Amino acid sequence: MQFPIKEKKHRLDKDLYRGIKVVSFTLCIKDRIPFFTSMNIFKKIEEILLIELGRFQCSAEVYLFMPDHCHLVLRGDTDESDVLHAVKFFKQKSGYWLYTNHPNVHWQKDFYDHILRDEVEIPRHVHYVLDNPIRKGIVLDWKKYPYKGSTIHNFDEW
Repeated sequence: MQFPIKEKKHRLDKDLYRGIKVVSFTLCIKDRIPFFTSMNIFKKIEEILLIELGRFQCSAEVYLFMPDHCHLVLRGDTDESDVLHAVKFFKQKSGYWLYTNHPNVHWQKDFYDHILRDEVEIPRHVHYVLDNPIRKGIVLDWKKYPYKGSTIHNFDEW
């Protein structure tokens, strides 16, 4: 008799993602297919993200879409905020959009996350995310990278 293999639980307790928290997420496209390479695609995915952030009372310190993955640094704005649900619903709804418009492109099954517990850590992490296109050799200045945004910061003033 063969027993099904249970996947190891690797997500923190869901209560840790609720309330006034800041969490960094990385979501990858399955097989690392370069996909986020046009403004039309970015704008549609950004629209879905912003709807889900509002729905779960969250804001974005930064979101940045590299060709084959994205970085989200999200903040729960109230005691009722739920950044984990915001990301899960974003991934579900954008995944459906991918399925209906680009059937060969899918999100990777899971994602990476890191709860930022120290307010001093947040600006450093935002700059790390913004510098990602520089480290990958896509641009020389992060301000020139078009597939990014924030609901908190005006990057033009940085």
